[in-house]
Amino acid sequence: MLSSDTIVQYSRTYVPALIPPVGIVGSHSESSSIPKEFDVQRRRGISRRFFCGAASASAAAGSLGFLGFADGSKSMNAAEQQARGDKAAIRPFRVNFPEADLTDLRRRIQATRWPEKETVTDAAQGVQLTTSQKLARAWTEYDWRNCEAKLNALPNFVTEIDGVDIHFIHVRSQHENALPIIVTHGWPGSVIEQLKIIDPLTNPTAHGASASDAFHVVVPSLPGHGFSGKPTQTGWDPIRIASAWIVLMKRLGHTRYVAQGGDWGNAVTEQMALQKPPGLIGIHTNMPATVPDNIAKVLQVGGPPPADLTPDEKRAFDELASFYKHGLGYAIEMANRPQTLYGISDSPVGLAAWMLDHDEKSEALIARAFEGHPDGITQQDVLDNVTLYWLTNTGVSSARLYWESKLQFFAPKGVSIPVGVSVFPDELYEAPRSWAERAYPKLIHYNRLAKGGHFAAWEQPQLLVEEIRATFRSLR
Repeated sequence: MLSSDTIVQYSRTYVPALIPPVGIVGSHSESSSIPKEFDVQRRRGISRRFFCGAASASAAAGSLGFLGFADGSKSMNAAEQQARGDKAAIRPFRVNFPEADLTDLRRRIQATRWPEKETVTDAAQGVQLTTSQKLARAWTEYDWRNCEAKLNALPNFVTEIDGVDIHFIHVRSQHENALPIIVTHGWPGSVIEQLKIIDPLTNPTAHGASASDAFHVVVPSLPGHGFSGKPTQTGWDPIRIASAWIVLMKRLGHTRYVAQGGDWGNAVTEQMALQKPPGLIGIHTNMPATVPDNIAKVLQVGGPPPADLTPDEKRAFDELASFYKHGLGYAIEMANRPQTLYGISDSPVGLAAWMLDHDEKSEALIARAFEGHPDGITQQDVLDNVTLYWLTNTGVSSARLYWESKLQFFAPKGVSIPVGVSVFPDELYEAPRSWAERAYPKLIHYNRLAKGGHFAAWEQPQLLVEEIRATFRSLR
């Protein structure tokens, strides 16, 4: 694994920048270098920093249509960028963890010291011992290289924004007039959570939709998550991340675009809307912030529901009351003392259990997958995501976002641009239309789905894609 005393060192062999990523303007400050290769070596005694190799220039040039590179006649070559210290350069990125890290992971799983079985017959005390042990057995037989191949089949990049390296996937559609969209994951998610929706969004005709529904897709890793850098100073809250995403879209040359997210992805997406960049024309959320202030006050003190609630509002109230009473433990700990969670950086099984116990319905869904009854999320999905957190050692760094944020998660923020809301029945709460209409004055789409939960892109990718398409058709 990549621990605090391990670094993946790299030396770069450059060739001239033949072609910059699409949308990168031709100025010296925004053009991109194309590293030919990264030679990965391991070295002890230095604080962790992760980079893996980049695709060669020839490989990139051979994939112009897919990667979406633009004409490079005005681009500055890599040596010039390096000499100028061009922090805005966009560097191709490739995932390749050392085999020793995977061997160490399996060793740690097999050496797990298990606690006794829970004293109840359900998950009331947390992730059940049987679930954790089934996950561990599957994990020892799991092949991370399959996930690496899926990631490396897509165009990955890194660029520095506000002093932090931001990793992102950028897939351009080959259809004319495709609409750019930036999709943001949450916790305990990652870019892996969004992989299933990329091709349907960029290549709609291959999935039974019209070319007019095509999107150019940008999927960034939140700071402290996945392959993005870990902030070394405080201040990286959803507001600052939103500012970074605005810079990213501008740097990619997207002057008219939309945004989507759930969980922290919704928080970041709403903050983008509040900052009102000229290019952002609308947003879509699968976990909206709609809870009225009077309802929030009652929930905070554990009071009874107001008598005048509609049936949909009463259901949402009950779901929130249950979540506040039984489901907030992980968030409270990470919001108050994220650094204390050393165990999730030392024990793979401890990390997995911490991530699985996000909410009751998602935990039950994942448990069914390891009982041999997958319903949307598979064992492979879960292990891909947990392994990414383990190999990048981002359990604690990702938790710091809870400490950084001072936003009320479910409170309306005053978003004034067009908004689409998709309500999945197993989300933390099912936002009623009445609350959504008050929270978002320009609500252009609202739909209640029959199936799906908190990890919509993972669980029900087709439904989420259809919701995104429906939301933004009127804005094209």
